[in-house]
Amino acid sequence: MSYLKFDKNALVNLEYSLNREILSTTRNGGYLSTTIVCCNTRKYHGLLICPIDEFGGENHVLLSSLDETLIQREKTFNLGIHRYPGNYEPRGHKYIVEFEYEPTPTITYRVGGMVLKKELLLIHHGNQLMIRYTLLDAHSPTVLRLKPFLAFRKIHELSKANLYANTRYNNISNGIETKLYTDYPLLRMQLNRKNEFIPTPDWYYNIEYNEEFKRGYEYREDLFVPGYFEIPVKKGESIIFSASVKEENPISFKRYFDKNLAERPPKNSYLACLKNASQQFIIQSGKNTEIVAGYPWLGYWGLDMFVSLPGLTLAAGGNAQLCKTILDNATKNIKNGSFTNEKQHRAFIYTSIDVPLWYIWAVQQYKNYTGNSAEVWKSYGKKIIEILDAYRKGKPNVQIHENGLMWQEETGKALTWMDAIVAGKPVTQRAGYAVEVNALWYNAVCFATELAKENNNRTFVKQWTPVIQLIEENFYPVFWCEQRQHLADYVDKEGQNIYTRPNQIFAASLQYSPVNDEVKEKILKAVKHELLTVKGIRTLSPKNPLYKGRYEGNQTERDLAHHQGTAMPWLLGHYVEANFKLHGKSFIAAAKEIINAFEEDMTTYGIASICELYDGNPPHAAEGSISQAWSVAEIMRIIRMIDDMEKPD
Repeated sequence: MSYLKFDKNALVNLEYSLNREILSTTRNGGYLSTTIVCCNTRKYHGLLICPIDEFGGENHVLLSSLDETLIQREKTFNLGIHRYPGNYEPRGHKYIVEFEYEPTPTITYRVGGMVLKKELLLIHHGNQLMIRYTLLDAHSPTVLRLKPFLAFRKIHELSKANLYANTRYNNISNGIETKLYTDYPLLRMQLNRKNEFIPTPDWYYNIEYNEEFKRGYEYREDLFVPGYFEIPVKKGESIIFSASVKEENPISFKRYFDKNLAERPPKNSYLACLKNASQQFIIQSGKNTEIVAGYPWLGYWGLDMFVSLPGLTLAAGGNAQLCKTILDNATKNIKNGSFTNEKQHRAFIYTSIDVPLWYIWAVQQYKNYTGNSAEVWKSYGKKIIEILDAYRKGKPNVQIHENGLMWQEETGKALTWMDAIVAGKPVTQRAGYAVEVNALWYNAVCFATELAKENNNRTFVKQWTPVIQLIEENFYPVFWCEQRQHLADYVDKEGQNIYTRPNQIFAASLQYSPVNDEVKEKILKAVKHELLTVKGIRTLSPKNPLYKGRYEGNQTERDLAHHQGTAMPWLLGHYVEANFKLHGKSFIAAAKEIINAFEEDMTTYGIASICELYDGNPPHAAEGSISQAWSVAEIMRIIRMIDDMEKPD
């Protein structure tokens, strides 16, 4: 039996099946995503979603869905499913007898004596979707009808019926080409055999996306159907449908489908699913290799990229060259010690003031993996020095004080990773000395100094050793909270903020720590007692009156809850790392429990991946993006840590 397989009893239950989503990605940032019964529940769902250069490289939904109908003895059986106000129509899910995810999403339908297998294959290199329909059984002449639903809009928007849409089409080899609006590429829809296209241009109104309704967004869309394809199919025959931004050669469809199917990585185990998910975040954009923060709606975030990089490359695949390629690409965007915000075709968002420190941490992980100090210093030494000098000289929103600690503050802005904004005001502003920022600052200075020492840069060592000493002298007195027996989350002009949050973990997990082992032990005890869940580390203790245990409601309600109690999987990586540093092999069993808790997530929410966050309250429901880079990356890094810890001394 396949590792990722769902049977009829589960699939016909929409409460079950509509809460399980599939994802397939291209290497240029496009993707396919829908539910396991092919009923779209988000505006971000679609069968062919592509980055469009003419619109700045943003993803756009071209082909939203494709309804299949089997026709036998003049009776029609529509296999599609859409949500309209008050009902689902048609209800093709009732014919599904099996869904399987390996090697590619595959649905089997049974309608009377007809059995049809549908295999969805998004081509990794290009903007092309292929679907192979195989009639496994039939006892009478059968016709397959395919009806495409077109959107031609940004993933964050919804399509509405209008008089401006271009509803015309042109005939091409075994299909048609069409585009609804100027500046879009033509969408070419073709079959591997000659067929009949019957034009019946019409808008389908008020298709509903329930996940958007729950999130407080507009949730009704009008989609355009240009007509439908009809083709006779015999028992044992396969029909291949292709949707592409360029005209394809139908003669090659079978060979091309088989070739690409054979190249699909296995998803036959928990680890195989995680490795496959890891690859989906690595995107080739022109000459640059980048990391997408999450699917389906997150883009390119600097902090997420550097936090995720070691796990997605070094831990998931042992691919040091890929790690270096992404680091090299990021390094080009450093100007005057900061990262540039704009890049051709994409906007990189580096709002957190600690993003350059996470860049240095990623370089540090690469250096630890390769052991090549000289190469790292040659490739990144100048930029590391540039970053540290920029912090030391001071910026409009960050200064290094005489005590060696970093102070960050900007009116109306949250400058740490806890950056949710509601009504123009930060939910967790954390101005002042933020504990994780200063832990990262200390780690960066120590790493850079050690690297300089190994490469005989005595000037740098002489300049920065006093800074290390200052931080060591002042970090503990500033942050230690005797009352709570853990580190303050931040310290501002009013004094210590003593909320129990996870940010103090980094003072215990980073390679260079400004606190001793006794303090680390107390940090981990506090985190375990109040923040640790089976799905991640809570962002705030449930004992705090500001705690919100559910991540639900409209955007304002969700933003208010985002860093006020949600459980974050990515924080587990540093929690485990800190425990391994203190307890060594004795923590292996606990670390395995942590990673094993996510295996059940391979068949829920975002199939074969790990989501962005979970409710802080049991049963810790999955929330946010269905597949998150740093969630997958840090679980992979924990697996790598366990493997290293289990090696003979």
